[in-house]
Order: sequence, then structure tokens, then C-alpha cells
Amino acid sequence: MHGPVSPGWLLVALCAVTGGYCLLRMRSAVEEQRLAAGGEALMGFGMAAMAVPAAAVAPPRWAWLTYAAVFGAAAVRALWSARTSPHHLHHLVGALAMVYMAAVMVASPGGGHGGAGLPLVTGVLLVYFAGYVLWAGVRLLPVPAAAGARVPVSGATGWGDRPELARACRLSMGIGMFAMLMTV
Repeated sequence: MHGPVSPGWLLVALCAVTGGYCLLRMRSAVEEQRLAAGGEALMGFGMAAMAVPAAAVAPPRWAWLTYAAVFGAAAVRALWSARTSPHHLHHLVGALAMVYMAAVMVASPGGGHGGAGLPLVTGVLLVYFAGYVLWAGVRLLPVPAAAGARVPVSGATGWGDRPELARACRLSMGIGMFAMLMTV
């Protein structure tokens, strides 16, 4: 993506770390969590690869076509999975946003300079991800316990089964997607 180099590398790091955590989440004992984490790991690593500053490495045209194909397949899978869980609709929007950004990079003159996207599509995606980030951020706020309420003590929870970390992971990817869309 295009923009200042330092924030670009920070975005790469954020997305790569998020993708790495999603790989850890794939070790969950719950199948639905493993499947969601796999799609989110693909999204995190794909976002990291796409966010590498163009000043450092200018990807060839075929790389953008590959991104479009991979995330097109991820969009089809998310659409199929959305039949049973509405959470996958967010994965569908994310995958389609990645396809859109890759298509913009393929179509732009000079092999991927920002500003070549369709303003309406970019605007709708920006509004969606801004809303998603706000919603996901609010879900991370601690809720005070009612007076006299007992807090249940649970057994040891693995890294893949920590819902607050999964939400933070999704929040990070939403912020990253918003930042990437700002450069389209």
C-alpha cells in the first residue's frame, strides 16, 4: 500500500502479529473457533503482505492478481459459512475489501499508486470498518459487576479460547483494514 513508510511498517507488524495470534487460536478445542481463526490468520497475513510500503518493495502486477484470487476464494468460503453463522458475514466483507484493494492496485496506472479506487465503494467500506472498529472497541470495555454478584472462576483457558483476545485480534484487523482503505 502507499503512504508514509514508518506507519506502513507498523501496519505490517500489527497485521503479522495479529495473524500469528490467530494461528495460536487455531489450537482451540472448539471447531467453530478453529475455523474462524484460520480465516482470520489468512486475513492478518494477507493484510501484512499487502501493507508492505511500496517504497520498500513494489510488488509486481501478478502479486496483486494472486491476492485478488486468494481473497476471492476466501470470500466464497465466507459466503458459504455465513449460512450457519452470521459472524462470517464480516469475514465476507473483509475478504471482498481485500479483493477490491488488490483490484485497485492492478488497475491503477504505475502498478499500484493510491487514489485509483472508486470513491463510493471506498467510502462504504470505510464507513463499515469505522463502525466495526467502534463496535468491537466497545465490546472490549470491561463491564462492572453488579453489587454482590459472584464472578465465576473457570479452569485454565488456553490461548485459543480467550474471547477477549479474539475480540482484540478482530479489532486490530479492523483498524488495519481501515488504515489500508485510506490509501486506496
